[in-house]
Amino acid sequence: MDVVGSLVLIVLTSPIMLGVAIGVKLSSPGPIIFKQERVGLNKRPFMMYKFRSMRVNAAEDSAWSTNSDPRKTRFGSIIRKFSLDELPQFFNVLKGDMSLVGPRPEIPFHVEHFKEEIPRYLVRQQVRPGLTGWAQINGLRGDTDIAERIRYDIWYIENWTVALDIKILFRTVFGGKMVNDEKIQ
Repeated sequence: MDVVGSLVLIVLTSPIMLGVAIGVKLSSPGPIIFKQERVGLNKRPFMMYKFRSMRVNAAEDSAWSTNSDPRKTRFGSIIRKFSLDELPQFFNVLKGDMSLVGPRPEIPFHVEHFKEEIPRYLVRQQVRPGLTGWAQINGLRGDTDIAERIRYDIWYIENWTVALDIKILFRTVFGGKMVNDEKIQ
């Protein structure tokens, strides 16, 4: 499902990716693609790809981005608002580093920090990280409570089904009001 899905999505979004790539290049100096080491399945590091939405800076390896982050470019704010900066991750899925659905991958700095602070944090490393996940469709993206995000990630891992993945993908694409029909313990 991941390989076929990522191939189809790469083809379908290629005109959008081309437009975003041009916009990134014209909006600020630096590379079009931002590469950052993330921790994946079985704590294996990999390079995750995104369209660059910030000015090139020294805090790329440990700083968490916020909605009002002064490092963001104007064009970067637009592509982040619509999650267009995430489109190159379809290539991570195609390579097998990521899945379409799963817990979002973290940078090594955060994994080392959170594994000591949050019970069962490393359970997330037992599955391939995803482009989208249960926590994200429930509003837990970006600068949100990490412990709550982990609770949702672990619930997803423990309750995984193909139908749940399809539901998450559908809600990622089409949004809409969330109805919490599954209880998180």
